[in-house]
Amino acid sequence: MSDGQNQGFFKKFFGEFKTFISRGSVLDMAVGLVVGSAFTAIINSLVDDILMPIIGAILGGLNFRMLNVEIPWGKHPTIYFGSFISAIITFLGTAFCVFLVVKAVNTLKNLRKKEEEEAKAPEVAADIALLTEIRDLLKSQNGEPAPEVQAAAEKFCTSCGAKVPEGNQFCQNCGQKI
Repeated sequence: MSDGQNQGFFKKFFGEFKTFISRGSVLDMAVGLVVGSAFTAIINSLVDDILMPIIGAILGGLNFRMLNVEIPWGKHPTIYFGSFISAIITFLGTAFCVFLVVKAVNTLKNLRKKEEEEAKAPEVAADIALLTEIRDLLKSQNGEPAPEVQAAAEKFCTSCGAKVPEGNQFCQNCGQKI
């Protein structure tokens, strides 16, 4: 590659990187990582300084950090499984807290969604509702079913979409069972 091609490649590469990094979702993710790291430190302290001593006291003064197995061959390496148990408890505590946060956010989103749907529902003006009711009463007096009843009686074939008359179990168009 010539110097001109290298400069063009790097300029394009860093331009794409700048576009990527300036997106809102990447910045949100970066903030989430920083907050998550601080949150993990809090959970580590909760587990190491509060929970594990309580659990150790319940189990007869056990120090989980010092639980280990010494392997009797070679240079006698030691496996500290107590630290591993503590790390598992830390992970579970972090996962539970993240679950609670996600659940709370989803609940808030659902509440907002319901509020938006309720706000979108058009209210029928009183005069239109009255006219609709009069129309339905006149139709029922003439022996015609109301529009709601008529719509409920209509069926459509799931295969071809053709209208199926009331009482038919098979589509007259394609023969599909309804």
